[in-house]
Amino acid sequence: MRVLVTRSKYDAAHLIEELGLRNIEAVLAPLLEIEFFSGPVLNLEGVQALLMTSANGVRAFSRRSDNRDLRVVAVGDATAQAARGHGFDNVISAAGDVDHLASAVIRGLKPEDGAVLHPAGTAVAGCLERLLGAAGYNYRRVVLYEAKSVDRLPTVARDGFINGAFDGVLIYSPRTGATFHRLVMESGLASTLDKVWAFCLSENVAGSISGLPWASILIAPRPEQTALLALLDKCVKEGS
Repeated sequence: MRVLVTRSKYDAAHLIEELGLRNIEAVLAPLLEIEFFSGPVLNLEGVQALLMTSANGVRAFSRRSDNRDLRVVAVGDATAQAARGHGFDNVISAAGDVDHLASAVIRGLKPEDGAVLHPAGTAVAGCLERLLGAAGYNYRRVVLYEAKSVDRLPTVARDGFINGAFDGVLIYSPRTGATFHRLVMESGLASTLDKVWAFCLSENVAGSISGLPWASILIAPRPEQTALLALLDKCVKEGS
């Protein structure tokens, strides 16, 4: 099996390694480029925990602060792993989406113990501020990076679709899916997807690419990389 990986280069390394262990050839074509913002050391006074909704949030925070003592509540296992890789020891994984993250905060943290800080990008999905504000938490968001959509489909992806080289495309976020949808349509390549499977991290991701003529759209049972990889394992086994 040969698949196109649309994640940023920062996020794709571990995924490509996991695919290699499964004898799945991965072709990297990032559709989002990450720009980290420079600035002063972050003020963490009164903060009891960090809310990490992506590995890029972990990377961005780590560029602006040496503090690794705060508790981290991560949206999923991959983000939790990224936090541990950057030196955080007290890490909780919500193993889901933003709603699961809010629930994990409410279960594990007390509002009176201090603010919760969300290192984030310029575009924020979900309603974390509303959910935690309604529960009495002092939610603070600090914008530390921007994920910019690329202007055109990378050459390796365009040529691969023209030549029928891909069995599947891995898509991790609704924004990436929307970018893929737009670029494929602009390139006039939609018809090349009729034998390609879309592997999506969630229902929302699937919705962002549902207007394209895929052979099939497959959705991970949980919004976690391990679940998406298990879905790939199943497809490889059934196809062998």
